[in-house]
Amino acid sequence: MIVVGIVGIVLFVGGIISSGIIPKTFKSDGSQTSFIKSSKQYPAASMVSGVSKSIEVKVDVGGAVNSPGVYSLASDSRVEDALKLAGGVTEKADPVYVAKSINLAQKVADGMKIYVPSVSETPSLNSSVAQGDSSTTQSLININEASLADLDKLSGVGAVTAQKIIDNRPYSGIEELVTKKAVSRSVYEKIKAQISTW
Repeated sequence: MIVVGIVGIVLFVGGIISSGIIPKTFKSDGSQTSFIKSSKQYPAASMVSGVSKSIEVKVDVGGAVNSPGVYSLASDSRVEDALKLAGGVTEKADPVYVAKSINLAQKVADGMKIYVPSVSETPSLNSSVAQGDSSTTQSLININEASLADLDKLSGVGAVTAQKIIDNRPYSGIEELVTKKAVSRSVYEKIKAQISTW
């Protein structure tokens, strides 16, 4: 009876092995397979950060230009590119101001305001140049180079605002005092006739 029992056990175990039950038990539990599927299901997940996207900025171009408005440019564009998109300056544009106060090579920034004044908007500057009187232009405070003490002398500008002006340098035009939030619009209106960027 013992021998029969042993033979029965051997046959039983042999049957299990031959049926493939044991090997199946030790096959992949599906975790590897599911991982592969997961990686195929989201092939771009790890590459999103590597995708190169063209960054655009919006610039407001106004004043004496042919087509004033808000334009989208590549982030590495220059002021010159923005003016070209706006159709260039008109015949009314103040050539002296454009030549001395607008830096065409400056890189544009998102939210930047580029304003080209007409000749009628800058009478004091034009008259002083036309008359050969340099005293007026020499008395203007260069906001790109002036010391804190010099800026503090401007109407409505205290030590705190003067430091803000210094911290936001350089400026391609005096209008950038407002766009860079160095001064308020009301203060700018008070001091614009007393300052320059050259």
